[in-house]
Order: sequence, then structure tokens, then C-alpha cells
Amino acid sequence: MSFVRRVEAWLLAFSMLALRATCRIKLHNDPRPALKSSQTDYVYSILHAHQVSAAIEREKGTAAMVSQSTDGDLLLPGFWVLGIKPIRGSNRAHNQDKGGRSALNELIAHVQGGSPAYIAVDGPRGPRNHIRKGIAVLSRETNATVLNIIAVPTRRWILRKTWDRLQIPKPFCRIDAYFAEPLQPTESESVEDYRRRIQTSLNELEANYDGDEPVQAAALRKAKAAQTAN
Repeated sequence: MSFVRRVEAWLLAFSMLALRATCRIKLHNDPRPALKSSQTDYVYSILHAHQVSAAIEREKGTAAMVSQSTDGDLLLPGFWVLGIKPIRGSNRAHNQDKGGRSALNELIAHVQGGSPAYIAVDGPRGPRNHIRKGIAVLSRETNATVLNIIAVPTRRWILRKTWDRLQIPKPFCRIDAYFAEPLQPTESESVEDYRRRIQTSLNELEANYDGDEPVQAAALRKAKAAQTAN
């Protein structure tokens, strides 16, 4: 990573610390107290757009898969200062999966040790709202419940030209964290069927509580496709 990118990464890290100090988190339909009382492990499933807000509402001992892309490099210092354990995942540039399976194995070991983990599931390069199978595999191999969550700031900046439309909370805003109903795989369910069920639940959650964003993201993809065709 270049010196300039390194400086940018640490500026983002200290910005995330400042946001954590000034933003208020409001939880909706939080199933974690019941899961903890029953000693049920769980993993978080989020969209790339909500990574910053979700990191601010981080739980102690959480690990997160971070892609080996330059975007992933930017997030590393922020995760360190917030106490999140980053595990480097994949980079799909040139159709290569760099470290994806080994990172998943690390996450599996982390969850089996009794600590939560989260994955930004529609990445590392999109398309937005299309979930990769890693979260389904992680849940099946650890018997952990999947918690779909979206974290929506009441005031935010949106990086509108990026594929994920990354959201950055503004200082002193409220972040509403909405949970979907917890999900677990059935014995007869394939990984692909489970992946689709997780995807449907997460996308419905976003549509219910931040409905304009999926529409805007789809419009951006359509516009970029038209530019490429021309």
C-alpha cells in the first residue's frame, strides 16, 4: 500500500473512532440476548454499504473478513482501533480468489471458539445485494445462527459512484440497526438454497428500512452497463 493510501487508511480509522464516540446506536428486534442465554453461536451478515456503521456498533471479540483489495487495505486500521479482528479474505481481480478459503477457515475456528464474526456478503466487487456463499458455509460448518443486519444512519454521506454505495454516518447522528429473524440451515437444504434464503431475508430487510438504496444501486448498475455497451 502506498504512503498516501496508508495515510488515508489511518485518517479513516480515527474518523471511525470519532464517529463511535459521537453517534448513537439504536437496536431494533435484537435477538442476541436470547441467543446468548441459550449459548447459541451467531455470525453477522451485512452488505458492503453498511460496513462502516456496522463496525461502529461492533461487539467485543468480533472478527471480520476483509478483502485483499485496496478497499480492504483502507478498512484495516479502522478495524484495529475499534477492536475488531480483521481476517483477510478474497480479491476477485482477474477472477482470482486470494486467500478466500483460508480466511473462511480462520473465521470458522474463531466462531467455534465462541466469538462472533461478520462478513460483508455481497463482495468483494459486487454486484450489490448478491450474496456470496461464504456466509452459508460458515453457518453450516459452525452450526451458528445467521443474523442479517442493516445499519442505517439518520444522516449520512453516500459514495454514489461506487458499486456498493458505501454509507458513512455523519457525526452526532443516530444509527438504526435492524435485525431480521435469525436463520439456521435445515438438514435437507443445500448450501445454494441456504444462500438464497439468506439473500432474500437481507434484501427484504433493506427494502423495508432503507428502500431507496437498492433501487438507486440498480439504477447505477444499469447506467454503467449502458456506458460499457456504448
